[in-house]
Amino acid sequence: MVRLCLWAVVAGVCAVVTAISSSFAQEPFYKGKQLTLLVNFGAGSATDIDARVFARHFIKHVDGAPQLIVQNMPGGGGANGTMYLGEVAPKDGSMVGFLTATAWNFAAEPERFRVDFKSYEHVGYTGGTAVYYVRKDVPPGISKPVDIVRAKGLVSGGVNARTGRDLSIRLTLDVLGVPFRHVTGYGSGERARLALQRREIHLYADTTPGYRGAVEGTLVKDGTVIPLWYDPHWDGKTFSTSKQVEGLPIKAYHEVYQEIFGRMPSGPMWEAYLALITLNGAMQRIISLPPGAPQDAVEALRAALERLNNDKEYHADAIKTLGFIPEYYAGADTSSRIRNALTVRPEIRTFVADYVKQLGK
Repeated sequence: MVRLCLWAVVAGVCAVVTAISSSFAQEPFYKGKQLTLLVNFGAGSATDIDARVFARHFIKHVDGAPQLIVQNMPGGGGANGTMYLGEVAPKDGSMVGFLTATAWNFAAEPERFRVDFKSYEHVGYTGGTAVYYVRKDVPPGISKPVDIVRAKGLVSGGVNARTGRDLSIRLTLDVLGVPFRHVTGYGSGERARLALQRREIHLYADTTPGYRGAVEGTLVKDGTVIPLWYDPHWDGKTFSTSKQVEGLPIKAYHEVYQEIFGRMPSGPMWEAYLALITLNGAMQRIISLPPGAPQDAVEALRAALERLNNDKEYHADAIKTLGFIPEYYAGADTSSRIRNALTVRPEIRTFVADYVKQLGK
């Protein structure tokens, strides 16, 4: 009898221990924790505008109700923040990057990265495009996109000579045969826009959040600038239009080129431009954790991204602020998709490296 009672007590204790262990196992990874969203461009930039809308709603969907802090780390055309995430940031899941331009920056110059960007734990990504605009008072006067080929003394501006944005601004003008001088080093879209307002530069390009949020309702509305074109999506065979520019009275770059010359662009510069928009169009923003971050953190943040895609409050806020609703891919194969995409043909890499050097001559 005593032996039976003893076994009953032991069984009861085991059941309690099992229940406690199970409850701990089911506890959300981020419960009681703080999460930092690292933005690799400065406050007021197009990336920052997008990130602030993202952060307000994303955190609601992270199980465990962690606190969220947004930290901007600009510099190097987005490279500084990306490298910090891989080299210095804690690898416990407490910091996640909201990264712009990194796909192209890495694919074009992987040797710049001390930590291989392919080794990061990638949570999700979304594509995008850019809208190019120019001051209307550039001699002899710009009233429509095709007038750009008549521009005299045109000065374009950029953030960093190596970034995809600087390259695409230069490439689109060079392919058109427009004489221009490119001034770079502004560090952020906000500073470049200020330079344009001060007439230091005449032409710039913003991602759609920056254009819709900081240009369309101000500089376009008051007649300071006109939009020229946007980057189309290119899958290696066909062009398509990003949902981000729906409703904007703007043509794709190749359509403006055709309107001017009656044919499609061609040549090495055009091929480099296509390589750039292929990568940026598919993976303009990437959400990543540092290499070696816990898989539980990766899965928790992917689940939150999936829920964000269906959040009507986020949709309304995005439409109001950005003019469109970003759609994030966050499937189980996210990391493999990104790693497979981070490749640019050797001849394109060589061309781009030489093209960047030409700016300093």
